This record gives sequence, C-alpha cells and structure tokens, in this order.
Amino acid sequence: MSQTRHCPAVLIAAPASGQGKTTVTAALARLHRNLGRKVRVFKCGPDFLDPMILERASGAPVYQLDLWMIGAEESRRLLWEAAGDADLILIEGVMGLFDGTPSSADLARHFGVPVLAVIDGTAMAQTFGALALGLARYQPDLPFAGVLANRVGSLRHAQLLEGSLTEGLRWYGGLSRERGIELPSRHLGLVQASELNDLDLRLDAAAQALGDSCDAALPPPVAFAGPTPVTTQPSLAGVRIGVARDEAFAFTYGANLDLLRELGAQLLFFSPVHDHALPPVDSLYLPGGYPELHHHALSANAPMREAIRAHHAQGKPLLAECGGMLYLLDALTDVAGERAELLGLLPGEAVMQKRLAALALQAVALPEGTLRGHTYHHSLTDTALKPIARGQSPNGGRGNEAVYRVGRLTASYVHFYFPSNPDATAALLRP
Repeated sequence: MSQTRHCPAVLIAAPASGQGKTTVTAALARLHRNLGRKVRVFKCGPDFLDPMILERASGAPVYQLDLWMIGAEESRRLLWEAAGDADLILIEGVMGLFDGTPSSADLARHFGVPVLAVIDGTAMAQTFGALALGLARYQPDLPFAGVLANRVGSLRHAQLLEGSLTEGLRWYGGLSRERGIELPSRHLGLVQASELNDLDLRLDAAAQALGDSCDAALPPPVAFAGPTPVTTQPSLAGVRIGVARDEAFAFTYGANLDLLRELGAQLLFFSPVHDHALPPVDSLYLPGGYPELHHHALSANAPMREAIRAHHAQGKPLLAECGGMLYLLDALTDVAGERAELLGLLPGEAVMQKRLAALALQAVALPEGTLRGHTYHHSLTDTALKPIARGQSPNGGRGNEAVYRVGRLTASYVHFYFPSNPDATAALLRP
C-alpha cells in the first residue's frame, strides 16, 4: 500500500466563517459531477451538516480530515483511497484559513494540496485583491491555487474583483449572490440536506452559475503517498448495535459507522421519533442532532421511551452523544420555553440557549481508553451526577466537557471520533 497516487485536488478556504465555503464547494462538486467527473469531497475539521450537503452535491460519501482529531496517518489513508478512483478531490476548510491549531492551512501544507481562497465580495472592489494577496503570501510555504469570489453582484462587479488581483494570482471565477443559490442556516449551522426539498435545484443553479464564470478546468494533480497498513481486530463480531437515525438524530460520522462494521458489528438503524420498538440489539448508539426541534414528538412516543429504559435496565451498553444525551435527561426546554419530559435515565434537565454554549476539540481519558472528538452545542445541562471524566481541548478555551456514566450508559456532549481509538470504542459498546 506504499505506492503514490496522483489526483487533481484543491482545499477551499476563506478568511473567516460565513464567507460561503460550503456553497462554493458544493457548486464546484456539482459542476464537475455534471461534466461526468467522479468527485470526492472531504470536510476539514469536525462537522456533520456541511458533509450532508456535500454528499448530495458530489454523489459520494464525505469524510472528515483533521491532523488532530482524525490524525495525519488516517487523513493520509482517506485521501490516498479517494485518489485511487476520483477525477477530482475537493476539501472544504474550517473557519478561517489560518484559524485554529491545527488549521486548514496546516492540513493543506502537510499534504501539499493547493488552497483555493473563497472571499465574500459583497460591498468590496479593489480591496478584494489586497485580501487575496494576504491569504496567498501570509505563509510563504503554503501551496496556493488562486481565488474565487462569492456573492458577486453583477458582471461589472466580477470584473472589478478579478482586476484587483496582483502577482499572478489566478481567478477561479465568481458565484452570484442570487437567493436560489445560498444554503439556509439555523443555530447549529446549515439546515440538514434532508430538510431542503429544493436542494438539487439550488446545487444545479450554483453549478451553472459557477460554470458560466470559469472554464471548469481541473487543477494540477497532487501526489498522495500511501498510508501504513493497519489491521483491525473483529472485537465487536456478532454484536448488534442499534443506531438512532431520523430528523432528530442525524449527526454521525461516516467513519464511525465504517469502523463499527470493520470491528464486526451489525448496525440496525431505528427512529426514536417514529418507531414504537427497538430492533433486536445488544447495544445502543444515540448520536447528536436536533432533539430540541422534535422534543414533543420524542416525549409523545411512550413505547420507544419504555423500550430504551428497558434496554438500560437489562444492563446493556448505551452510548449517547450531545443531542443523544439530552434525550436521556428528565426533560428538555427549547428556546421558546416549551418543556418536554424525556427518558429520565440521567437525572437533570437541559435548556436551549440563544447563543453558543461550547465549541472545542476534545480528548477524553475514559476508563476504556482516550477518545478524541469535539463539542458544539447551544444547551446547558443541570445534573447532580458527578462525571467520570472531563475532556481536554488542544486549543484551550471553553470545553472540558463532562462524561457521565450510569451502569453501562455513557453520555456526554462530546461527539466522539471512533477511529481515534478502536479498542476504547469496542469496549464501550461490547456487551
């Protein structure tokens, strides 16, 4: 597995969040897909919502890349595998290009992937060129492909932005600010792909608009070295794991589910909102999502609540993350002040906040081993339980999330990245 593979690739970054990276990445993916090319898209850093959009745009699964949470070697493996059959690899960055440790720029430099900078051109003319030059030259060793303008007002506006570029910076085109192109958002980020009935129309419109402003030529190929072979032991062989999946619980890393299958587990998906019984399972995995938007429906589904309580009472494993943990509490109150009683397996209640409550990468030293992941939530939880562990963030700042345990139930605000420690993951979910 040591041979090098070559594939055209760019990392789409921006000066800050909110510049439209996902819209542009999705437009590029759909543009090249509509031209008959096989496109693989990755998301830099922890994120669940952007990959849903990017999967629809590209028609292929989207995985995370990150030098800390995923690790350099696992990121290398994912890129190398994609380079084996893709015509183009797109990587959507996170936050601003140089923000965080490690940053999107660090990942681009590590793998030699050139950066395509997306800059919101709203209310801007020649200053666009200064901003582009700063991004390109701030770190001299950063591979840089060029610049793409987002939210362009007119053809004349695009010409002003393109004309402002200096020192040979390449113009990759501009995407207009038409309403039918932008992707709608809510408090945790973009609206889920499954909730947008006109998503494909938006993607095709964005691809067409982008294609009208650029030549859609592929970027130069990047060399991706093969990873070190890894052997996975079937430590969950025969274990049936119930995975919550519906409009309330959808924040799952594809790599997490892949790993569980590689460990030998059988995954059985169920809906806490709609189903009235659990499938025949040995363990439960309740990922994050939007339970606060569906807490009345979750509360009203008494048969499912009783089934999960019975699962816990039988001493079977249950892992709950963020929104999954909120479901386990006595009650959840949304931002409008509406309260709904939930499972009651964890003493305490949560209240949704109008502002972000925590955002940080996390490493948690559990009795089973250390797992890495991240936290991102708008709720505050009040519980008398004492945590068995707390997370630590490599960037400092807010975080230090608590992990709670009641019998075989483990719950936290942390979204764990299972491949960061397959043995610990297996220990959490093995009967």
